[in-house]
Amino acid sequence: MRIRAVLLAAALIALHATPASAANLLANPGFESGLSGWTCPSGAQAVSSPVHGGTRALQATPQGSDLARCRQVVTVRPSTTYQLSAWVQGGYVFLGATGTGGTDPQTWGSPGASWTQLRTSFTTGAATTSVTIHLNGWYGQGAYLADDVVLDGPGGTPDTQAPTVPGNLSAGGATSSSLALTWSAATDDVGVTRYEVSRDGGAPVAVTGTSHQATGLTAATTYRFRVRACDAAGNCSAYGPEASGTTTSGGGGGGLPKRVLVGYLHASFANGSGYVRMSEVPNEWDVINLAFGEPTSVTSGDIRFRQCPAAECPNVEPEADFVAAIRAKQAQGKKVLISIGGQNGQVQLTTAAARDKFVESVAAIIDRYGLDGLDIDFEGHSLHLDPGDTNLAAPTTPVVVNLISALKSLKSRYGASFTLTMAPETFFVQLGYQFYGPGPNGAADSRSASYLPVIHAMRDDLTLLHVQDYNSGPIKGLDDQYHTMGGHDFHVAMTDMLLAGFPIMGNAGNVFPPLRQDQVAIGLPASPNAGNGFTTVAEVQKAFDCLAKGTNCGTYRPRGVYPNLRGLMTWSINWDRYNGHEFSRSHRAYLNGLS
Repeated sequence: MRIRAVLLAAALIALHATPASAANLLANPGFESGLSGWTCPSGAQAVSSPVHGGTRALQATPQGSDLARCRQVVTVRPSTTYQLSAWVQGGYVFLGATGTGGTDPQTWGSPGASWTQLRTSFTTGAATTSVTIHLNGWYGQGAYLADDVVLDGPGGTPDTQAPTVPGNLSAGGATSSSLALTWSAATDDVGVTRYEVSRDGGAPVAVTGTSHQATGLTAATTYRFRVRACDAAGNCSAYGPEASGTTTSGGGGGGLPKRVLVGYLHASFANGSGYVRMSEVPNEWDVINLAFGEPTSVTSGDIRFRQCPAAECPNVEPEADFVAAIRAKQAQGKKVLISIGGQNGQVQLTTAAARDKFVESVAAIIDRYGLDGLDIDFEGHSLHLDPGDTNLAAPTTPVVVNLISALKSLKSRYGASFTLTMAPETFFVQLGYQFYGPGPNGAADSRSASYLPVIHAMRDDLTLLHVQDYNSGPIKGLDDQYHTMGGHDFHVAMTDMLLAGFPIMGNAGNVFPPLRQDQVAIGLPASPNAGNGFTTVAEVQKAFDCLAKGTNCGTYRPRGVYPNLRGLMTWSINWDRYNGHEFSRSHRAYLNGLS
């Protein structure tokens, strides 16, 4: 009986023993040797507390557009399944793998100050011999921690052979701000995963295909390009021979047609109208404003942009597809801008530090997505005028002065090709005919007409001003009568003030001068759902007829005829689709029919 009991116990131990797993393929998985084996951004470090196991853990903090990604390239076997896990702490922490040859996995958690294990798995493709494992945080979420990272599965033979050198590089398709590059494909024993394009000997930009749209260039300037091919293991070929191209002459907004349609794309949220992929934006739109970049706090100046979360927008495209679609739009002559602000994104540049952070963070967004410029859509309490700040040409209020300085810095950084647009509400512009800041007795709203000094300071660099002729109270026109949104007279009166100029608070010694006709478009809601003050297609075109041709006018008679009035803006591309594309199709046909 005793022998039988011993045998039974041994059998139970064998039954419940944990099966052996393959060796962890990661080097320094617990960061006991600092960051050895890992490629991490500056600022990342191995800390001694808190740790999950051993004596060290990874700590990294996202900065600006950098997600603080740490990564490691690992050799693997083709057509093999691997398990990936890590213990993490932090606001948002991501674990994943790229270059798998199949569906690249990524998982995330929000564990806070408690250690939580993230797990995922993947199967390598038939030709995959290496993958890149990564950990990263998220914008504005503070430091994250990671420890005891495990990649479980059989190892592979290292890939040390670089791809062949790509050839036949050419630069063409010039506009005033872009050049189109193409080249012939390289080959590799495993597979080419990316190409790297260097401009004028600078840091390369990674692309996945055999073409690249170089944007944000200066007009009438020659640029030199080189391209090389890389594989998943990080082996890169030598650069191929240089090719050069020269942009055309022209100022900011060059390449746009005489009559434009400007639309806002809900790129970071759905707002009840449904998500529209960049590739799905109809061809009628000439300028596409990505809504919105928003600050981390009202006074930080630190602007962030992210695509709409999948939980809110299930059909959101991967970032690579989003960027590729932007390039495709630009190749068609469209301008794609980042719009800053919106209803919920108040931005107050109260200090020089906030001003500088604004320039840095907006430039990071423009560079990351290869955008053509910037739209300023400051609303709410973003701008105001201090008591005594009454000189249009020499403002003194910090939030105004710092915004002007920031915009001039961005213009200087990107040159003549930089597209700058603004979308203020009537309260911040045309109301200046009556009120300017707090007024002489301090009783008025200090935000009144506070956009005027910004517009005035940037008028030589401004591509388009499209005031929102909606969500507005009655505004007094140059006929000294109040005009109410929703009919053609309102648009005629509001636009006439921009093109004829007007005395601020009726003071003939302090005049807002007229803008050029080609700088002005009329801002409208795309549908009754999009905002108060919806105007029918017929009434909009009646207003445009009155302004541009001097015909079809109502009770308000503009101070002049403006045949070069630039076009129409709408909130938004998404609401236009929701409304059967009535705005874009009707008004594109109308604008195309004008001389």
